[in-house]
Amino acid sequence: MRKVLALLGLVALVLTGVLVVRTLRFTAPESQVVPAQRLALDERQMAERFAQALRIRTISDNRALEERAPHLTAFHEYLATTFPLAHTALTREPVEEFSLLYTWPGMNPTLPPVVLMGHFDVVPVDEGTDDRWTHPPFAGVVADGFIWGRGAIDDKVNVLGILEAVESLVGSGFVPERTVYLAFGHDEEVGGAGAAAIARLLEARGVNPLYVLDEGGAVSEGLVQGVSGPIALIGIAEKGYLSLELAVESTGGHSSIPPGETAIGILSRAIVRLEGRPFPLGLTDATRHMLLTIGPTLPFVQRLAMANLWLFEPLVVRGFGADMRGAAMLRTTTAPTILRAGTKDNVLPIRATAVVNLRILPGDDVAGVTESVRQTIDDSRVTLRALADAWEPSPISDPEGPAYAEIERTIHQIFAGALVAPYLVGGGTDARYYAGLSSNVFRFTPMRIGRGDLARFHGTDERLSVESYADAVRFYVQLLENTTGIQITAAGSQ
Repeated sequence: MRKVLALLGLVALVLTGVLVVRTLRFTAPESQVVPAQRLALDERQMAERFAQALRIRTISDNRALEERAPHLTAFHEYLATTFPLAHTALTREPVEEFSLLYTWPGMNPTLPPVVLMGHFDVVPVDEGTDDRWTHPPFAGVVADGFIWGRGAIDDKVNVLGILEAVESLVGSGFVPERTVYLAFGHDEEVGGAGAAAIARLLEARGVNPLYVLDEGGAVSEGLVQGVSGPIALIGIAEKGYLSLELAVESTGGHSSIPPGETAIGILSRAIVRLEGRPFPLGLTDATRHMLLTIGPTLPFVQRLAMANLWLFEPLVVRGFGADMRGAAMLRTTTAPTILRAGTKDNVLPIRATAVVNLRILPGDDVAGVTESVRQTIDDSRVTLRALADAWEPSPISDPEGPAYAEIERTIHQIFAGALVAPYLVGGGTDARYYAGLSSNVFRFTPMRIGRGDLARFHGTDERLSVESYADAVRFYVQLLENTTGIQITAAGSQ
């Protein structure tokens, strides 16, 4: 017995030594990137131009397109008059009528081009909530160091920031060596038909981008537990999307003589089963990359776990999944969002329906998730119907490849001191349509946000600081110089 205990003690000692050594070696490489010289910009004028763009009500909602068309057209005209140099150097073509594709021809057409993306439609403001805004949502006000208005962070910051950068570069004599495409959607908030059409058009033209960069993560503080400094998250994949309608039919009747089970009761129990049996937690490659990147910056105990996922992965998954934001990155999520039943308080409804929205983790798929929901409900009286616009999770782009490295380098140049990490995007973006064009599809918006800003996405008091917007422009200037450019001198030499 003593020998067994001694052997177990030796094994424990060796294991502890292995864990500690691996943890001590688990360090983040220090960035060797020198911060870029701060580009001089007229931040006040840029902020005002941005604010004017926010005054144009490019709202995506349930109105007919012809009702929204005047605002979309006004936005097109505003871009043309505000960025004349860009509209001279680049060709612009409408796609799906109101989305825009700009082409900036490169000096070397044999090089793979780059695609910078954004969308200029915005979500509506909830009816009756205008008075809760510090400034009216479509007033486009610059005040207290911020640019206020719907679209400030989702997503006119990308569209205006990219065009400001291009305008500046054209004015300085910059010419790209590789072709640059700017792809701006007009309906991302309602499905992204414009982005899908642009992607099909580029594919038909044989375009295979070096990388595609759309909206996504940002530079934030306090949003990732355990990370004390700023962290810039680059989306390398996004979850899939599925909405299922659950329906129950019954004979109805008078509420004074209710049956043992009503349509509403049957449907409610189905929803309770779904919420009570969520999809399992697990690490995808995208989230594993994120954890291995942020791990070296964490306190020792968490760092030990991250450095030794081969042993502690179940504990890491459980701990990370205890927070709702963490859990959303580790599982296919289930969210009942719409309930419909009944027309009168004393009448039993003949039909009750619910819509359940699922965000699908890479590794799962639409068919498998649908079948899992059916098995979890386990009631033949509840029928399932997939609503339109379902899509599979995106492929995972390589966070160790040269394209990612160039975006990371640019972030270090503009946002000095930020930790750059890949992550899985929980929502949907227009970037998903580009998976067939490039293996390097990334999602990053070059703006600073804090914990309190999360509620501003699609919420009240959407705003972006003037300084953050200026840095977004600086980022796009630097990225284009890093990945596409040559400088033409006044004498015409390179």
